[in-house]
Amino acid sequence: MSSRSSDRRQRQEAKPNSVVVVEATAVSPGMVEAFARLVPQLSSSSPGPSGADLEEIVSSPASVLLIASDASGDIVGSLTLALFRVPTGVRAWIEDVVVDEAARGAGAGEALVMAALARAEAEGAKSVDLTSRPSREGANRLYIRLGFEARQTNVYRYNSER
Repeated sequence: MSSRSSDRRQRQEAKPNSVVVVEATAVSPGMVEAFARLVPQLSSSSPGPSGADLEEIVSSPASVLLIASDASGDIVGSLTLALFRVPTGVRAWIEDVVVDEAARGAGAGEALVMAALARAEAEGAKSVDLTSRPSREGANRLYIRLGFEARQTNVYRYNSER
């Protein structure tokens, strides 16, 4: 285990947190309602996923859907971890991290990311990548605080909806 991952675990254990993160293994109506509320906070152009969409994510061997709930059991955030093997090893990618505006600053984002990093490490990923828009200042501060480093790379997107 690297000292960096050991440091991360100690930070997670040292921080009192009423947020609980679990891996979604089934989809409930409450989860569909929560995503209808959360996804527009992440992307104004994306509607919340349907129950069938969430079922596909939850059942896929390439994705892990992490759900953060507060002390009352309300879903306050989520994160999707993509895990896949390529010729150079196991890759991990964090996508669609969102914490409800009303719950920000209470540790849900950190708890989600820490759970994703632990799962990626357990699956053999040597690194975890993510992207974040510059306008998401709080999220960017969190990623840097947790040890993520900006990479010098070009990110390209092909949009098939032209």
